[in-house]
Amino acid sequence: MNTISQNIKSLVNYGLEKGLLSKEDKIYTQNRLLEIMKEDSLEDCSTAESKELETILKELCDIAVEKSIIEDSITHRDLFDTKLMAALLPRPSEVIKNFWDKYKESPEAATDYYYNFSKNSDYIRTYRIKKDLKWTVESEYGQIDITINRSKPEKDPKAIAAAKSAKQSGYPKCLLCVENEGYAGRINHPARNNHRIIPLTINKTPWMLQYSPYVYYNEHCIVFNSQHTPMSINDATFRKLLDFVSLFPHYFVGSNADLPIVGGSILTHDHFQGGRYEFAMAKAPIEKEISFKGFEDVEAGIVKWPMSTIRIRHKDSERLCELSSKILASWRGYTDESAFVFAETDGEPHNTITPIARMKDGKFELDLVLRNNITTPEHPMGVYHPHAELHHIKKENIGLIEVMGLAVLPARLVGEMEALAEGIIKGEDLYANELTSKHADWAKEVIASHPELNEKNVKDILNEEIGKVFCKVLEHAGVYKRTEEGINAFVRFTQSV
Repeated sequence: MNTISQNIKSLVNYGLEKGLLSKEDKIYTQNRLLEIMKEDSLEDCSTAESKELETILKELCDIAVEKSIIEDSITHRDLFDTKLMAALLPRPSEVIKNFWDKYKESPEAATDYYYNFSKNSDYIRTYRIKKDLKWTVESEYGQIDITINRSKPEKDPKAIAAAKSAKQSGYPKCLLCVENEGYAGRINHPARNNHRIIPLTINKTPWMLQYSPYVYYNEHCIVFNSQHTPMSINDATFRKLLDFVSLFPHYFVGSNADLPIVGGSILTHDHFQGGRYEFAMAKAPIEKEISFKGFEDVEAGIVKWPMSTIRIRHKDSERLCELSSKILASWRGYTDESAFVFAETDGEPHNTITPIARMKDGKFELDLVLRNNITTPEHPMGVYHPHAELHHIKKENIGLIEVMGLAVLPARLVGEMEALAEGIIKGEDLYANELTSKHADWAKEVIASHPELNEKNVKDILNEEIGKVFCKVLEHAGVYKRTEEGINAFVRFTQSV
């Protein structure tokens, strides 16, 4: 049987099974796939072999390479297989209608439909997500989540070279813009033919909902402004976050801070991240109750968490918006030299907030994490940032996801930890190996604190110790340390609001 015909039939059957298309769309879809594969006819094969989607797409890409339709590179294959998947999918208007029809049943029904659609359409490549390494570590702050992201394909040298010589385009302006919906992509911009977006109204303004293609946790969604406008934490931010959890009370939603170093990876487009997951931070208890003048009706406290977090709760979202705005305004202009907190230096602002909203026990809850991005000669990457001795594990910005207790660690650690485990067991000179040299000092401490370490448990011990390093990362990123002096300084700020 012709391999192209077989795989086209299998792909169409996949679309039918997953509800991406109706039986009335079958012939139309087959013909669209024939066109993409540059074939004129389909062999009469009444039955098609049942295969995993990854296998079907790989075999069709292999054929496309053989026929010189595409170059043989990861980037070109990703562009091409996304185009194949798009032939199976409905127009955006149909997806939007289905979403809001499901919403009439319940918010959960709507997000269940959309999340499954995003996976079935291969926008979320579930077979790649499975490659991510994930584990948990117990700590004084609760169960911390660790993940090493291996689902983003590494660009091959051909693609990197081609991207450098490719014509630069400002369309779409960034990866979050609405113009990505249905975009075919190019060598320096991922394909989004299979991308569908749900429009929302929050704070009486048009925003959009989508899922992250690289899900770090369950139903990891992105909520973004319909306009390409920079990240900004302001009074309206709190209303938008609380409006979102009013619409989807089973989701949390939060925003990265709006300053470099303490902000996320995309500061050029205003957006939030949310999902259906309870992080360690959300489970952390109030460590010290506090009260704000004029807002005695609002439950408030300092959270038992390594990063400086104020939690406020109330049934009325407006009360939380009012108080949050006061806290933000106070923090923006707050200086306490004795605690090394400076609102600005040389005209550069340093104070901002990472806010996170959720519904809990019928009340609105906001966590306001105080951030400061000041640098010094000793800490050029940030005083409240992982310090140099932790960079062998984590040196990147501490964004929203990590603030909440999920470490997103670089893929390089996979090979480095394998080499480190082997080197420890064999008694090798860890300083002599390029993969292990940066970890050698840390490894000495690990070995000294684990006399039970052996070949069977070395990897588990390293995973546990990585979790401890991440807790230190969060402690470094906390403006007020969890000492008597630090808590007193924290309370001084809350009293100044």
